[in-house]
Amino acid sequence: MNLSGKVVAVTGGFGQLGAAIVHAALAAGARVAAIGAGSSPADPRAFRDALVIGGVDLAEPDAATRALDTVAATLGGLSGLVNTAGTFRSQTLEHGNIETWDLLYRVNLRTAVSACHAALPLLLHAGGGRIVNVGAAAAAAKAGAGMGAYAAAKAGVLKLTESLAEELKDRGITVNAVLPSIIDTPANRADMPTADFTRWVTARDVANVIVFLLSDEARAVTGALIPVTGRV
Repeated sequence: MNLSGKVVAVTGGFGQLGAAIVHAALAAGARVAAIGAGSSPADPRAFRDALVIGGVDLAEPDAATRALDTVAATLGGLSGLVNTAGTFRSQTLEHGNIETWDLLYRVNLRTAVSACHAALPLLLHAGGGRIVNVGAAAAAAKAGAGMGAYAAAKAGVLKLTESLAEELKDRGITVNAVLPSIIDTPANRADMPTADFTRWVTARDVANVIVFLLSDEARAVTGALIPVTGRV
């Protein structure tokens, strides 16, 4: 895929998936900004070709606006937004707490809403662009015990995607979501040491699908919820 001439902002850009997307977009020729909640990536050298913006609470609209305005001012506009910011908790309602629901809503859904809202004026000013959200395959399936808060928050991401795609379909902006299953990361391997890791999807595979959705070749795709699940 060719992203030459495009400017892409990746929220949650310091995480395993975010970093894979940053690197894939750079390899495709885009100018890329990695936006993260932490002060800096764990390995800043891996992001030397990207604009790094740390310490951003994307759930706060003003912070999201400042970050994306900085991207546009520094890199020359905005062509695409990828929302990967998110977190996971598993707990039953009986033994859990309401604060977990608030946390997962805030990190998984509110950040995406806030970032999309901040990006819209920039994308419209550019005459169009791409928004890609990261949902979860679990949000499109029957939620298991302990998965209520996570599945509900990610289901919100899916409905945001569908609604925003309809809102923008005549204005040159496509909005899509990828729905990964378990991503092969060190953290997931540590949590599930007896699993067959070869069945999981890699961050690079997810990133490659996202790069396609950012490209001109995907101009006819909007409102899609695309499973990227490996062999899970």
